[in-house]
Parts: sequence; structure tokens; C-alpha cells
Amino acid sequence: MERFLRITNGISRFLNTIAGVSLTFLMTLTIIDVVLRGFKMPIVGTYELVAFSGAVVIGFAIPRTSWLRAHIFVDFFILKLSRRVRNGFNLVTRGMVFVLFFLIGWNLIKYGMDLQRSGEVSLTLQMPFYPVAYGVGLCSFVQCLVMVCDMVKIVGGKYDE
Repeated sequence: MERFLRITNGISRFLNTIAGVSLTFLMTLTIIDVVLRGFKMPIVGTYELVAFSGAVVIGFAIPRTSWLRAHIFVDFFILKLSRRVRNGFNLVTRGMVFVLFFLIGWNLIKYGMDLQRSGEVSLTLQMPFYPVAYGVGLCSFVQCLVMVCDMVKIVGGKYDE
């Protein structure tokens, strides 16, 4: 089981690195475009590239954020419960998140297939939409793996560490 946890952690770190590179690209592109607009030479397609990059940043960062539990928690009520009840609550919520992200991933893959089949592209740069849908769909499945890891940690008594 430790190997599964290490592999899932590694995958989430890799996806987070892609999100970081995409965020850096997004910020650099925006800054350069703003500066060049001052010289009346805007970069064509900046809006599309920022939108694609934004989707990559958000989608690819979700698994690592969940792994590190770096998102917002409203658990001051839960902390008042016994450890056993808290673990039960965490198992149920992680199970619900698993189902949610499985459905999101499944539908994003189906949507990506529809986009690929139809050949839909962005207006200015003519970039296809489907790679982003596939990428975020894949990240949703990795999020499912992270939730399974959380459940393994809860059952093993290592979740609160």
C-alpha cells in the first residue's frame, strides 16, 4: 500500500509542476501583452492562451492541493467529535468526492472525444479544445486516486499526521 501512496503522490506532484509551469506562462504572457499593448502591438490570441492555461492551472493543481490538504477546511465542528466519528465522517466525504470527481473525469473525457470528433477549435489561434478537456479529465481521475489514498490513510490511522 505504501507503494501505491508514493506513486499517487508522485503523479500529483508531476501534475502540480505542469500547473506551475502553466501559471508561469500565463503570468509572463499577460505581462508581455500588457507591455506590448502600450506600444500598440498586442499579442494575438492572448485571451485564448490565458483561458487554456487557466484551465490547466486549476485542473492540474487539484490533486496535489488535496494531497497536501491545502484547501479551505471548515472543520472546527468536526474537531469536537471523537476520533472514530471524525474518521467515519472523513471516509464518507472522501467517498462522495471520489464519486464526484469520477463523474467529472468521465464526462470531461466524453466531452473531449466530442470536441475532437467535431474538430472544434478556438477562434483566433485555431487551437483545438480537446487536449485541455482530456488533461483536466485525467487530473480528475488522479484526484480519485488521491481520495482513495486519503481513505487508506484514515483506515490506517495516519490521516491526522
